[in-house]
Amino acid sequence: MGEPLNIGMVGAGKISGAYLDTLERLDTVRLTAVTDLDPHRAKTAAARIPGAEAAGSVEELLLRTDVDAVLNLTVPAVHAPVALAALAAGKHVYGEKPLAVTREEADAILAAAGVGGLRVGCAPDTVLGTGTQTARAAVDDGLIGRPVAATAFMASAGPESWHPDPEFYYRTGGGPLLDMGPYYLSALVQVLGPVVRVTGAASRTRTERETGSGPRAGTRFPVEVDTHVTGVLEHAGGALTTLVMSFDVHAARLPCIEVHGTEGSLSVPDPNGFDGPVELHRAGGEWELLPVAAGYRGAGRGIGLADLADALAADRPHRASAELSRHVLDVMLTLLDAAREGAALEVRSSCVRPDPVRPR
Repeated sequence: MGEPLNIGMVGAGKISGAYLDTLERLDTVRLTAVTDLDPHRAKTAAARIPGAEAAGSVEELLLRTDVDAVLNLTVPAVHAPVALAALAAGKHVYGEKPLAVTREEADAILAAAGVGGLRVGCAPDTVLGTGTQTARAAVDDGLIGRPVAATAFMASAGPESWHPDPEFYYRTGGGPLLDMGPYYLSALVQVLGPVVRVTGAASRTRTERETGSGPRAGTRFPVEVDTHVTGVLEHAGGALTTLVMSFDVHAARLPCIEVHGTEGSLSVPDPNGFDGPVELHRAGGEWELLPVAAGYRGAGRGIGLADLADALAADRPHRASAELSRHVLDVMLTLLDAAREGAALEVRSSCVRPDPVRPR
């Protein structure tokens, strides 16, 4: 094994803890620097990893020679500016979802990476775990026949009850679709392939929300995005997915993802996690638990960054790619456009399904 890929982390907010949990146990990547708008948070995060240091600013971090790649954990509105600055500095990038908040920003990121010969990866990497990958293997092996339909549901009352700083979820780049949709759409693309057409509707039930936890509990803030989105997605292979993403549901008993084919049905675990049971119902039979057949075992947030590091060393495509994330972003934005226009719209982008993850 060669030297690990040196990582500089930009943003040490709530999600960074999950990444640090993973980085602590990976030997193909090494955290060397952390920066955050709150210097205390940067120092606290850096202290978790031996050898990591707090950097004073993004600019300072990008000048460091011991940073090969930037882990971009900023809020969605600045995903693109930070990624573009990192690429301009000659660094690879792996970022939280979504890749950007506009198609133009996403295209600029891909163009900059191409010019510099650099890699860009993007969450979610949950789809590289055993849950989605085992489901994909079942579909690829023909266990449900030809896929004809799928459902994907995420219904909650919103993140403000548990997140101490929830405003960004309700600004441009947020909302249930752009926040949670990448998990579900990335899983659907893994299993069923890219999306070619969408139609949908959306609503916004409240103009204000209230922070429910932390030192700012009780603070009210405006809602700038749609908070309930429903749509129908047509995949390139012909399957139709019914999608519901909502921050307006107090309780539900909906399945996360189900895929239905000519010979049976498949229950797919929550794509916001890495594992979970995959169940198959063959025509005329009963539900049965499938054994783990693919995916990174015991994975956590950041496994996509490790996959990128491995891909660099092996000179192969990385799986949690910017091209996949660009397509997912386009599907989401096109769905919102379709909701506003009241029409079915073509999705102009596409992507190649990433290579499956063989059992690890």
